[in-house]
Amino acid sequence: MSSNKEADLTTAVLLYALRCLAEGDQQALRGMNFGPKELDALREMNLADLYRADILRVHCLKIDLNREVFWPMLTHLRHQRESEELQRSLLVTDAPLTMMQQLFGMSSREYTRWRRLLTLEPAVGRPAELDESDTHTLWHAWQDKVEARADNPLTAADYLALHQETGIGLRAIWALVQRWEVYGDSVTPGATQVVENGA
Repeated sequence: MSSNKEADLTTAVLLYALRCLAEGDQQALRGMNFGPKELDALREMNLADLYRADILRVHCLKIDLNREVFWPMLTHLRHQRESEELQRSLLVTDAPLTMMQQLFGMSSREYTRWRRLLTLEPAVGRPAELDESDTHTLWHAWQDKVEARADNPLTAADYLALHQETGIGLRAIWALVQRWEVYGDSVTPGATQVVENGA
């Protein structure tokens, strides 16, 4: 038996109403205009009734879009989507666990799961130490980001941009930037740099 859009809508709302009834969510039921008689009728419904409703080509619903909720909801969903896309981009470019933990609160289990889903090779050892030229390039690119951000910390997008601008791996970028942020002007790109393990 094939369903139709009217039946799908009716069944979905009836299931929602039945759940509200079971959970005692009277406010939601009143918001949908269910009165005492309708609630009594809902209590008598069973799965077979819902199955029978699946063949109806009419619905008993008045649909009304609440724009005050709709647009903030879409904005939230867009921000979540953009954040997930950014996280995937960072992981694909070999972002270390410590970076993902600090920027997104990602757990080690989630980090491993994402890398497996993206079919990424496990990170082994510490990143290669940068030569003086690459260190200078990263230093100047980082300084530009810091000045643009004023007193605000670099964002995940900033780190991805540093990788794209310099061609330097994110593990090396993260390790050096963390060191520069800790030691500030006492560490210069001309000095010998020890790139710590950013895994």
